[in-house]
Amino acid sequence: MALPARARRDRLLRQLLAVHPGSADASAAGTNAASPSRLKRVLTARSLTAIGLGATIGTGVFVLTGTVAANQAGPAITISLLIAAFGSGLAALCYAEFAAFLPVPGSAYSYTYATLGEAIAWFIGWNLLLEYGISASAVAVGWSAYVVNLLADAHVHLPAALVSAPFAEDAQGHLVATGAWINLPAILVIAAMTAVLYVGLEESASANTFMVFVKVAIIVVFIFAGIAYIDPSNWHPYIPPNAGRFGHFGWTGVLQGAAIIFFSYVGFDTASTTALETRHPQRDLPLGILSALAISALLYVGMSATLTGMVPYPRLNVAAPVAVALDAHPQLSWLALPVKVGAIAGMTSVILTSLLGQPRILLAMADDGLLPPLMSRCHARFKTPHVATVVTGIGAASIAGLFPLDVLADLISIGILLAFAVVCIGVLVMRRKYPEAPRPFRVPWAPFTCVLGALVCLGMTLALSSATWIRLVIWSALGMAVYFGYGFRHSRLRSA
Repeated sequence: MALPARARRDRLLRQLLAVHPGSADASAAGTNAASPSRLKRVLTARSLTAIGLGATIGTGVFVLTGTVAANQAGPAITISLLIAAFGSGLAALCYAEFAAFLPVPGSAYSYTYATLGEAIAWFIGWNLLLEYGISASAVAVGWSAYVVNLLADAHVHLPAALVSAPFAEDAQGHLVATGAWINLPAILVIAAMTAVLYVGLEESASANTFMVFVKVAIIVVFIFAGIAYIDPSNWHPYIPPNAGRFGHFGWTGVLQGAAIIFFSYVGFDTASTTALETRHPQRDLPLGILSALAISALLYVGMSATLTGMVPYPRLNVAAPVAVALDAHPQLSWLALPVKVGAIAGMTSVILTSLLGQPRILLAMADDGLLPPLMSRCHARFKTPHVATVVTGIGAASIAGLFPLDVLADLISIGILLAFAVVCIGVLVMRRKYPEAPRPFRVPWAPFTCVLGALVCLGMTLALSSATWIRLVIWSALGMAVYFGYGFRHSRLRSA
């Protein structure tokens, strides 16, 4: 006998909002439900901090500080960075509690599945795939620009058609052809980092730690060397008057700049995806998450203040603004090569860690039956999610070869802002559902911190362009088609 329409709707709604309690119940009972058999537990708090820094300090500090200053905030880029750091800090506290309480791969996707239900978890997971894939692509575009600049210094000039995106965004937000063929260096670096990740996480983590050390040292040297060449007149007006359009200078520009550059702080999300590969996740994940955010915020603000003080901000609207600042002061020519090499090393580590996170989210979604089981396969010898790693690399390389940095940065920010807001709300749900469960780390002043974190993250999405929202709707519609076409029917939670 067929159910009445209302009963069918109610049943569908219950199915869409069904939560995945397994790991959360195990954690609440004081046991670890995660099985380490497929993946190696090799990461410590120090390596998690390095992974967070590796995923954070790259395009944001070496590229977006210049482009956001030139197009949105002017010298007030420092305020944009502090607003983004504040919102990220609130979200990071919530991530730290979740990561310690629920040490599973999947990051915000897994946390949402355990608190707000399958459909919302799919929406967040699908957008995290966009964030991680496009983050690697965006950084690869910046990496390409610095490599081309460095080669030009050595009098090696690559064909322009092979180092630029064939598409760009016009003033109305439409994609137009540029005449270029493809950004070949961006594709090649993603291919190389995918190969490294395919072989193993321990080797990848060691390479990342070395690159993090190099880029942090270079940033500190640049800040202290550049202070002597700061012209305070370049900081006036500190907040340039609005140019007549929302987001183009003035306070709306500061807010839009914060929303765009927000993705530069999301490295701690990558650290949370490695829970199954962390030796002591309850202790080390919170330490790694919070340490990475604090260190990166200090370096970002120092770098942006020095950069906008050394040259007028309109000149920074290039893919290699640090190179522009150094070229403007011949006295710092000795620093040009180390900084460019450091920028390349820094962005290489961001590409590596961005490509690290997405396969583990794909693995978690496949384990839940929402994606084909092929995505959850792990290499018998290397103990890595090798199929998901290759798929991630192919997708990221394709995007990096076709699209420019400004288009990619907007898309990354909106996806991660939504994910952060949901994680903040999820902590309150988890506190209500498991009030007595032991928590190795607790968000201080939880109701206030979580609600404020969600409001700040959601508020920053409103500062993004309408074209970004349209692209989000298109991507989400595609994701829901995949969910109802495959995930809804193959969900292991529903089968059980």
